[in-house]
Amino acid sequence: MKPRTAGLAVLLGATTWTAPALAASDKGDTVFLMVSAVLVLLMTVPGLALFYGGLVRTKNVLATLMQVYATVCLVCLIWMLYGYSLAFTGDPRTTPFVGGLSKAFLAGVTPESLASTFSHGVYIPEYAYIWFQMTFAAITPALIVGAFAERIRFPALLLFMALWVTIVYCPIAHMVWYWPGPDALSEAARTSAAAIGEAKPAADAYLNSLLASSGLAVQWGAIDFAGGTVVHTNAGIAGLVGALILGPRSGYGREPMPPHSLTLAMVGAALLWVGWFGFNCGSNLEANGTAALAMGNTFGATAAAALSWIFVEWAIKGKPTTLGLITGMVIGLVAVTPAAGFAGPMGAIALGIVAGIVGYGACTWMKSWLGYDDTLDVFGVHCVGGVLGALATGILVDPRFGGTGVADYIARPGEITIGYDMATQMTAQVKAVALTLVWSGVLSAFLYKFVDLVVGLRPPKDKERTGLDLTDHGERGYHF
Repeated sequence: MKPRTAGLAVLLGATTWTAPALAASDKGDTVFLMVSAVLVLLMTVPGLALFYGGLVRTKNVLATLMQVYATVCLVCLIWMLYGYSLAFTGDPRTTPFVGGLSKAFLAGVTPESLASTFSHGVYIPEYAYIWFQMTFAAITPALIVGAFAERIRFPALLLFMALWVTIVYCPIAHMVWYWPGPDALSEAARTSAAAIGEAKPAADAYLNSLLASSGLAVQWGAIDFAGGTVVHTNAGIAGLVGALILGPRSGYGREPMPPHSLTLAMVGAALLWVGWFGFNCGSNLEANGTAALAMGNTFGATAAAALSWIFVEWAIKGKPTTLGLITGMVIGLVAVTPAAGFAGPMGAIALGIVAGIVGYGACTWMKSWLGYDDTLDVFGVHCVGGVLGALATGILVDPRFGGTGVADYIARPGEITIGYDMATQMTAQVKAVALTLVWSGVLSAFLYKFVDLVVGLRPPKDKERTGLDLTDHGERGYHF
């Protein structure tokens, strides 16, 4: 039998188990999730688009905005056609690495279809869950844009993103977030515990089959509240691989390449923080105390990381910068994402302080030492911050540190029991992080090489120097 504790009850995933005949969705939870989905879209367009657009040079601002917007549009369609099915369906016949195509083209989904939450007997409309998860699928590849900004051809970007979300994102989402749901597990566990005689083997086999239908990291017991591995580590390592394969921008290290508009970047960063509440709070799926906890942690960790970054910068360089403030803010958001509903508020603040310091080192000293051109620090912010947050979650979930503990729906069927073992949980967290780094890193490298062979990744040097706004889109961001 697969492990019963650490994670089976606390990860996102719509259940394939049939809800009770009298089950109904809660209108409050439904509105909460729909608003959260809109807030996550706000993070991406306009938030991420303006944040990235302000940080590049004038000649590439429209191209950068276009790459983020077009990625979102492309992924929304892929998600509706087959992405949701690959990520969030499963049965004992599928692998723990990816779902099937039983809901391709959203087959069988109706306004009456329900998806499970994390409470017994509480459901939401499956459509609301699909669109909420679609916004996660859209922002994740959009984050990668910042790593190779100013030097990738638009056709190459579209082809890479279509392949990446299919081959990398959907399997990672399935492995980390897919599980059968609380009622399915509790009912199977109750049946197994009550079975006697000849019925016992069949009942045990059914429970084991439900556990085996969960994603691989779920079976290990890894926890990720809102995407530390699925979104940030996943995108961050893919961004680094892309930056290395495409090589540095023309003139990198010899010419100044400052952001063309920190004002735009500040506006985008502000929208990111606002939208992130949909990201973290909405990941609870229910409007309850855990969602409120996630909200407080999203305030505390972010504020602490922004301030810790600028204090370190102030001490080392003599002046605190707006660029440092917003970069620290984002890495605080990244780090708290996997811990948002598991850590206590004081743990989240501590995580934010550490994230600001670690992020500063990753985006300055480490980047300079290794010499790679990650244009907008996608690796330093999202991968480093995501790994830090995912590992810290295994510690901060400890009730001794104010955490929530880990829910278990199997040990005492019909109840939600809380347990925690640090060695077990940290082992699961490390394995999930390693899985994400290897899966995304290796497959992303293959996809970049494939796209380069098919359409070519980079424009000619003369066109790159002219700027992608004109060479790819025939437009200018500014006329003055």
